[in-house]
Amino acid sequence: MNEAETRKDIIDKRLKIAGWDVDDRSNVIKELSIIVDNNLIPEEAAPYSGNQFSDYVLLGKDGRPLGVIEAKKSSVDPSIGREQAKQYCYNIQKNQGGEIPFCFYTNGHEIFFWDLENYPPRKVHGFPTKGDLERYNYVRRARRPLYGEFINIKIAGRDYQIRAIRAVMEELERKRRTFLLVMATGTGKTRTCIAIVEALMRAGWAERVLFLVDRIALRDQALEAFKEHLPNEPRWPKVGEKNISQDRRIYVSTYPTMLNIVRNEENTLSPHFFDLIIIDESHRSIYNTYKEVLDYFSTITLGLTATPTDVIDHNTFKIFNCDDGVPTFAYSYEEAISHIPPYLSTFQVMKIKTKFQEEGISKRTISLEDQKRLILEGKEIEEINYEGTELEKTVINKGTNALIVKEFMEECIKDPNGVLPGKTIFFCASKAHARRIEQIFDSLYPEYNGELAKVLVSEDPRVYGKGGLLDQFTHNDMPRVALSVDMLDTGIDIRELVNLVFAKPVYSYTKFWQMIGRGTRLLEPTEMKPWCSEKEAFLIAYFSESAPSVSGQTDPPTGCRA
Repeated sequence: MNEAETRKDIIDKRLKIAGWDVDDRSNVIKELSIIVDNNLIPEEAAPYSGNQFSDYVLLGKDGRPLGVIEAKKSSVDPSIGREQAKQYCYNIQKNQGGEIPFCFYTNGHEIFFWDLENYPPRKVHGFPTKGDLERYNYVRRARRPLYGEFINIKIAGRDYQIRAIRAVMEELERKRRTFLLVMATGTGKTRTCIAIVEALMRAGWAERVLFLVDRIALRDQALEAFKEHLPNEPRWPKVGEKNISQDRRIYVSTYPTMLNIVRNEENTLSPHFFDLIIIDESHRSIYNTYKEVLDYFSTITLGLTATPTDVIDHNTFKIFNCDDGVPTFAYSYEEAISHIPPYLSTFQVMKIKTKFQEEGISKRTISLEDQKRLILEGKEIEEINYEGTELEKTVINKGTNALIVKEFMEECIKDPNGVLPGKTIFFCASKAHARRIEQIFDSLYPEYNGELAKVLVSEDPRVYGKGGLLDQFTHNDMPRVALSVDMLDTGIDIRELVNLVFAKPVYSYTKFWQMIGRGTRLLEPTEMKPWCSEKEAFLIAYFSESAPSVSGQTDPPTGCRA
C-alpha cells in the first residue's frame, strides 16, 4: 500500500472516527502548501526549506492550524516522518503566527503525538477530536507553574501528604508523565490524590480526571471522597447512571467498566479525553489485566500502592518509569506508627492452632498448569479461584472451621462490654467456605438471631448502596463479622476494624500487606461508635500456612507484636 492509498484507506477513516471531515477545508486541509523564506530556515533544517506540502493540517474553531499530520505508507516506520512533521509545524507557525501546531506522524497503523517544546513524542491510540486539540491548546497556553502553587491543606495537610503532592508537582514541571506513590494503607492516599487533582485543576493543568479502582465498593467510596472534598466538580457516575457522559470533570470507574467502554464498538470516548489517570492499588497483575485501558488513554498517569517499597515487583516500578525501589514518593507503615502521635494502629498476632494448621496447605496445592494459566491471564497466584477445588474442600471442613470460630470468639478483641467481638473481617477461601462459617456462627451463637456474621461477596446486589450489607457492617452495631471472599481484601475504609482473621492461604506478600491494611486506621475522635470506643491495636489471627512465606518465614512482617 503506497502513501496515497494509506491516507485514503486508513488515515482518512481514523480521522473520521475522531470527528474530522477530511473533505471539509474548514476542518482539514490536505497537502497544504508551505512556502518559507530560505533565509529564515536554520542550516540544519535545509532539507525542509523552500516549498513544502503538509499532508494534513487540522484547523481549530478560529480557522487557525491546531495540528499537523505527516503521513507515511503503511509498510514503513512512521518515525521517519518525525523531523519532517516537526519542521512543518515550525514553518506553519512562521507563516501564520500564533501557537505552534501539535505534531503527528503516522503510517496509518501507528500514530505518534508530539507536543513540541513540552514533551517528547508518544504513541497514541487514535487522533484527538477538535475539542481535544482546543483543550490541549488552552492548557498549554493558560496553565500556571506548579512550583509556587499552594496545596489545599484542608484536603491533605499532614507533612508527608504535602511532601507527596510536592514531589508529583515538581516532577510534572520536569516533564515527567508517570508517577508512583507508595503510602501505607490508612495514611490517606485518596485524600492526597484529591489534593493533587484540586491543585492541577486550579493551576490549569487538568480538566478531566479518571480514578480507576478494582471493585464497585471502592468506586463508591472514592466517589464519596471526591464529593466531600471537591463538591463543586461534576462527577461520573451518578447513582444508577450506566452510560458514560462526557460533561463531567471527575470520573471514577472500575477497571472492567472502563474496559467495556473502550471495547464497545459504539464507544465515542476519545483516547485523548482525560488529562490525568489515577490507578488505585497499582501492581503488575492489575496492569497486565487492564493494560488495554491504560494504552487507550495515553496520558499523565499516577499509580498508588500500599505495598512496601522493598517487596514491590520490579515490573511495577518499570511501568511508572521509576528505578527499582525508588518510587516518586514513599511513606511506610513503620514511619506512620513511629510518628508521635502515631498516624496508624499497630497490631498483635495470634496463631490459631487447629488441624488446618497441622496438616498445612502449601503452594504446591496449585498445579503448574493453573499457575501458568494465571500468569497468562495477567493474574497473581493469590487470585486463584478456590471454588470447587480440593483446597476448598480442605479449608471448608466443618470441624476445622468450628474450632477456628470458637478460638476466635475466645481470643478476639471485643467491644467495650467484653462479650461480642469488635468489627471483624474473615478472609475466606470461597463463597461456600464463607457460607459454611456463617452457618457455624449461627449454630454456635443462636442468641444473636443470625445477625452476628454475614457473608459479603461482590456479586451479591444486597451488599451495595444505602442500607446494604456493607453499609450495615460499616455503620450499624450488627453484623460484627464480615465473611469476605476477596471483596474486602483491599481498599475498604472502616476505622473500627479490630480483628482480621486469615481463614485462607495467602501466597503473596503484596496481597498480605493490602489485607493487613484493613485494620491500620485509627479512630476518628469526633466520630466514636458505641461498639468501638478505643483502639490501641488490632488483632491478626492466622494459621502458619495462611501467611505468605517471605525469606522462609511465615510470620507477618516486622512491626507486629506477638
